[in-house]
Amino acid sequence: VPERPTLGNTDYAFEMAISNIRYGEGVTKEVGMDLRNLGARRVCLMTDKNLSQLPPVNAVLNSLAKYRINFQMYDNVRVEPTDQSFLDAIKFAKKGEFDAYVAVGGGSVIDTCKAANLYASSPTSDFLDYVNAPIGKGKPVTVPLKPLIAVPTTAGTGSETTGVAIFDFKELKVKTGIASRAIKPTLGIIDPLHTLSMPERIVANSGFDVLCHALESYTALPYNMRSPCPSNPINRPAYQGSNPISDVWALHALRIVAKYLKRAIRNPEDCEARANMHLASAFAGIGFGNAGVHLCHGMSYPISGLVKTYKPKDYNVDHSLVPHGLSVVLTSPAVFAFTAQIHPERHLEAAEILGADIRTARIKDAGFILADTLRKFLFDLNVDDGLAAIGYSKADIPALVKGTLPQERVTKLSPRPQTEEDLSALFEASMKLY
Repeated sequence: VPERPTLGNTDYAFEMAISNIRYGEGVTKEVGMDLRNLGARRVCLMTDKNLSQLPPVNAVLNSLAKYRINFQMYDNVRVEPTDQSFLDAIKFAKKGEFDAYVAVGGGSVIDTCKAANLYASSPTSDFLDYVNAPIGKGKPVTVPLKPLIAVPTTAGTGSETTGVAIFDFKELKVKTGIASRAIKPTLGIIDPLHTLSMPERIVANSGFDVLCHALESYTALPYNMRSPCPSNPINRPAYQGSNPISDVWALHALRIVAKYLKRAIRNPEDCEARANMHLASAFAGIGFGNAGVHLCHGMSYPISGLVKTYKPKDYNVDHSLVPHGLSVVLTSPAVFAFTAQIHPERHLEAAEILGADIRTARIKDAGFILADTLRKFLFDLNVDDGLAAIGYSKADIPALVKGTLPQERVTKLSPRPQTEEDLSALFEASMKLY
């Protein structure tokens, strides 16, 4: 544990908050029993249109039927949610007066369900009350929420472990979210069978999210250098900075990514690789859900929010979309080259885990080594060649910077402070990767 004294008004403590986690092949069949154990009488089942036809939702429906659970299904979740799609789900939740929720899907579904549970439990609140400042008011959540069981079907967001819900705020063309320990799921059911139905590019982009969650939380500003120190523990943010417990989870997740991500992408029949990536997603979620992420995520939100015409392979959607994991990973070489002058030894350690030979490396080259390691990793996996390949040009950089500036909840966790000029340079360096 760092022994540096707290300086000025920096924090002196960190807090770990995670959902209960259950892992095992076929464990989804227990969800009906869980709801019966909770005494649930009116259950909201949330998913999206694609998933509603696939085996994971079928497994949940069978369990609900077996244990005679009374439920209503909402399958209108938007992949990469917006404020409007959140509001539609919230309206459904308020009308249904549910006493428990089940979310079956990726981060979009689980995040939407968190928001629906929150605002249905706090019906007089304005939507912006709980949205992160400076876009919303960022009020602490003090109302009790209903139980939420999350059944993740992708190996990426780790949303089943965290108190964070992300959405596109259309009016400002930025991504923002709600962050509070109070909205984390009661239980995350991690069933590796669900990852077998994921197409190749969804496996890849979900895995890149895990990679960046681990890298960013491990290199984030240490918790006892974050300011201000809260006057009341309810005001301590969910994202607190790197800390000794999150470090353990982040590093372990990174090792699993290094060993299994390429295998999981290249061979859909590789059950071992896909099951391990499903666990890595939860491990990284426990890490970043308490330490936070920084620049890759802060810069990713306008990359997703300002998308023009890009439609990714393997995503069955009717709107332009930059998958979250892709929007995050495209800036990673530039970001870690920039942040490595602070804690270079952590950047070097990450590079070694990802396969770099650091035996003769100089500590001052840590950022370049990690950046090159990431570029090679992405090239091997046929990732689009930078922001230019998904429709952006240098002319878009001012808008991308403008969209990053409100993301202070994460950008302030960068170990190295950044100016607007720094952000411009990072976007420019990310236009082309190879």
